[in-house]
Amino acid sequence: MDNSYSAKISPAEKLIVKAKRRFIFGRDIPLYAILSPALVLVLVFCYFPMYGVLIAFKDFSPFKGILGSPWVGLQYFKEFLNDSYFWNVMLNTLRINVLSLLFGFPAPIILALLLNEVVFIKFKKIVQTISYLPYFISWVVVASIANTILSPESGVVNILLVKVLHMEPIYFLTESKYFVAIIVLAGIWKGIGMSSIYYLAALSSIDPVLYDAAKIDGAGRLMQTLHITLPGLKNMITVLLVLNLGTMVSIGFENIFLFYNPLVYDVGDVISTYTYRLGLVNMQYSVTTAIGLAQSVINMVLILGSNFIAKKMGGWALW
Repeated sequence: MDNSYSAKISPAEKLIVKAKRRFIFGRDIPLYAILSPALVLVLVFCYFPMYGVLIAFKDFSPFKGILGSPWVGLQYFKEFLNDSYFWNVMLNTLRINVLSLLFGFPAPIILALLLNEVVFIKFKKIVQTISYLPYFISWVVVASIANTILSPESGVVNILLVKVLHMEPIYFLTESKYFVAIIVLAGIWKGIGMSSIYYLAALSSIDPVLYDAAKIDGAGRLMQTLHITLPGLKNMITVLLVLNLGTMVSIGFENIFLFYNPLVYDVGDVISTYTYRLGLVNMQYSVTTAIGLAQSVINMVLILGSNFIAKKMGGWALW
């Protein structure tokens, strides 16, 4: 509103405008009250801790505090970038994430498509329930199950290898060539059911008239899947793919820490476990903060880049 128009407004009209604004604010107070706990949690756990990134640029001492510790600039960034073991850890992180993306990302899509074709509702619900359950199981329990199944003495896999194939027992969790595959398969088994929910929800929004029209035109199930079902899942696939690409240099801590041991450090030591040992065990707080900050910046670049590419190629993206 320009000055010439505002000058024409009478004092009474100004009071009416202010009263309307107060009414709108007062009407929305319950909504603000509902939003406030989530807002407080985001501020306390996401934004206030950002103050701690200063540790990456200081020779941090717990006794001097963040402000009392001397500035060292980019010293610790140079330190971990010149460390050959760090690049091995980065390679391990990328290897596990890329394999998880290649094999784990399509898995829930395939499961959702298969469930969508099931006619018997009871059987479909049973399969859905069984596939969802692992998601609610702790990684501690998953690691215990894997250790039991893969045990060289009493594990089901080794019993079959010894008694059926007459092979020597294999120590799966202590051999580097098996470790990555075990981590990827465990992640797929744990998350496939819950991830398929997103795709099943997207499938339910596809208009059944499209399938009826395709049947009239003589399209079989394969053609219907290729030309109706998969295009209907395009937006959901794009969202989840962008989010997955944005975490390519990040990886969970529990799933690696509970499975690995010093014998498989060459392929199993990732950024999260590496920073755990440096920060909490060796108390090198500045180095680990520098690694975490660089990791966050790379993730931000990846998610922005993947979203930009998705928008250019498919015309739809997160923003």
